[in-house]
Amino acid sequence: MRWLIVFLLACVLFNGLQHWLRKIGLGRLPGDFSFRFRGRDWHIPLASSVVLSVLAMLIGAFF
Repeated sequence: MRWLIVFLLACVLFNGLQHWLRKIGLGRLPGDFSFRFRGRDWHIPLASSVVLSVLAMLIGAFF
């Protein structure tokens, strides 16, 4: 249940910061999905979430 909440929060964060994250290359990886639903663009950043999780894990391992 905790991982589902974390994943949903990551999706909300990615949707809010979409334009800035696309400039640095996140959100356009092969495992990231975009679709339009009821006139709004939705993004599900599966691959970007994995990349950020690994990065956070590496930073946590060093500190």
